[in-house]
Amino acid sequence: MDKSSLGFKGFVKLAASIILCQLAGVVGSIFTISSIPTWYAGLRKPFFSPPNWVFGPVWITLYLMMGISLYLIWKRGLAEKAVRDGVLTFAVQLILNSVWSIAFFGLKSPIAGLTVIILLWLAIALTIQKFWRISKTASVLLIPYLLWVSFATILNASILILNP
Repeated sequence: MDKSSLGFKGFVKLAASIILCQLAGVVGSIFTISSIPTWYAGLRKPFFSPPNWVFGPVWITLYLMMGISLYLIWKRGLAEKAVRDGVLTFAVQLILNSVWSIAFFGLKSPIAGLTVIILLWLAIALTIQKFWRISKTASVLLIPYLLWVSFATILNASILILNP
């Protein structure tokens, strides 16, 4: 078999990686969807707040890129300590990703959301650093995610300030 081909095991790892990341989005959306037309709609938002319809496509795309990134690391095998550390750090940031939706939308708490999103940002940055040592491509695939979470952090902080 050609080394560059995905193969069945590779396909399963790729699919599992993408599905895992998309499921994190599903978990977050459970807490988000009901709050958008009610609580979130009543908040004062900064002028740069995007329309609500933007968030879904952006997150779906980011979760896809995250899944591919995870796959590129996981396909190296978990025997290497660097790979295990990278996957563990990735798991932490993925959990924090879902926890942010619970904190911000579920608890309806911009301050809790801001606390979680700062931890999330740090975890993403650490994941990028750990992935860089294993796969530059995997690391680069997470940069749009870090940029979006940077924007989301500013948005979250602005909502906190505008809604004391």
